[in-house]
Amino acid sequence: MLVSVNHIQVTIPKGEEQQAREFYCQGLGLPEIEKPDALKSGSGFWLMLGDIQIHIGTEDGVARSNTKAHIAYEVSDIDLWRRKLRAMNIQIIANKSIPGYERFELRDPFGNKIEIIGKVE
Repeated sequence: MLVSVNHIQVTIPKGEEQQAREFYCQGLGLPEIEKPDALKSGSGFWLMLGDIQIHIGTEDGVARSNTKAHIAYEVSDIDLWRRKLRAMNIQIIANKSIPGYERFELRDPFGNKIEIIGKVE
């Protein structure tokens, strides 16, 4: 039986950890957490959002910009995030509406799809 989501993995090109930290930690405000000792020698880094870990791993040769796979971050103020991301020169992509939510998409600096979604009051 499945009991919960343990973590989410996102990949970036090898050697791009610093730029990824700038986007995910400074830009999105996700705190970095320490990797277990057994994995510290590898590349990438881990983040925390609530009780879910987000693992930023590295791999080359992946067509990230061609996939629909994504993380959807729920936010309390979608307009604030739209402004914040535009100020970071991130292109906002309109998305089809769904009942009770407003949402949009973007690609991180490495081509990974991200959805920002907020409940409509």
